[in-house]
Amino acid sequence: MAVCTRFAPSPTGDLHLGGAWTALASWVWARREGGTHLLRVEDLDSPRVLRDAEERILEDLTWLGLDWDGPVVRQSERSEIYEAALGTLYRKGLIYPCDCSRAEIARVASAPHEGEELVYPGTCRERDRARGMRRTPALRVRMPDEVVGYGDIIQGHFEHDLARDVGDQVLRRGDGVFSYQLAVIIDDVASHVSVVVRGADLLASTPRQIWLARTLGAEPPRYAHVPLVVGPDGTRLEKRNRAPTVRALRKAGMSPERVVGELALGLGLAETNEPITPAALAKACAGRELPWRKEPWRIPLSLVAHS
Repeated sequence: MAVCTRFAPSPTGDLHLGGAWTALASWVWARREGGTHLLRVEDLDSPRVLRDAEERILEDLTWLGLDWDGPVVRQSERSEIYEAALGTLYRKGLIYPCDCSRAEIARVASAPHEGEELVYPGTCRERDRARGMRRTPALRVRMPDEVVGYGDIIQGHFEHDLARDVGDQVLRRGDGVFSYQLAVIIDDVASHVSVVVRGADLLASTPRQIWLARTLGAEPPRYAHVPLVVGPDGTRLEKRNRAPTVRALRKAGMSPERVVGELALGLGLAETNEPITPAALAKACAGRELPWRKEPWRIPLSLVAHS
């Protein structure tokens, strides 16, 4: 089967180097095998979407030399598809309303390790539906007491107990916005994505998305989680902490080949940081096993200085 990957940015700001890192990895993964690379804009959370952000991200990807096949898919235009999937889960008896606040969940939920998300304790699972809701409820899915195991192409094998480690997930918020967990797996399956290449910060999403795909009667894609990009001081790069952006590097006069060269070295796809185009990199990577990096990559000071 031909390889199909995708890059799925959120239009909440300019493309930072962490996003470019993932985009390059996903693009090379497909192109080195003559496969397909798709672009999906994850713009469901409209209050966070910034005007012109999508256009700027697409411009930066093009400047780097990263193209895509077919039209851009926008999640904001696919609500009917997500609603249909939610209906299928409802008919299976897996959906229930939940009017718990975040504060209420935090008081009783378990989060045994620092940095892990709260696991919903199931407060509303068996509540009397006749009682009135205190607020517009979210819709949660009943996660079964079973273990999902999967082999990540880069990070290795994982097993997760859905009830203990994941808990009942929100699939549609009280304000009507569909969750990332539901939308992303439906889009990946519908687009015939065969390998999801994304950041290691999304590893925890994988078992729930695999389960959702199978519960909806579909085969999930394979997963390859590249390590995170961190600053020179080791802190994670995020839009909100002024991570270096591709646009800033463009304005500083840096060539796209130099940016790609630095990212390629960090990913483990090249032995040096010599300037290179994505096309030349994919050609150099064709037909060989790739030594993907597994640990976080610290951005060189030279890139930070130019940003």
